[in-house]
Amino acid sequence: MIGYVTLGVTNLDKAKAFYSELLGEMSASTLLEMDRIVFFGKDMANPMLAVCIPYNENDAHPGNGNMVAFNPGSKEACDALYQKALALGATCDGEPGQRIPDMFYGAYVRDPDGNKLCFFQFG
Repeated sequence: MIGYVTLGVTNLDKAKAFYSELLGEMSASTLLEMDRIVFFGKDMANPMLAVCIPYNENDAHPGNGNMVAFNPGSKEACDALYQKALALGATCDGEPGQRIPDMFYGAYVRDPDGNKLCFFQFG
């Protein structure tokens, strides 16, 4: 159902470096790159994440309540991606942990532009 999600960024080169390193942990890579936008994913047929300089060239702003959630496949992988994101310059927005007993595990960060990301595992 979801084709791709786009996050506005202030520096495309820095964002590309951050997301290349982070999403590479889930076997994602740069699939398409143009002047102001870069798409990451496993292939063009599956959901992707794009980072871009806003079309109107105004400042990029993270949305209040907006978040992109990634399911890396295990709680351990959530923890590893959380730590990797912090090492790449993200900030903590909720340490890894069980949020709903026996149902939802999550770890939350804000990328260098303030966009909220979640690494989660159901069950």
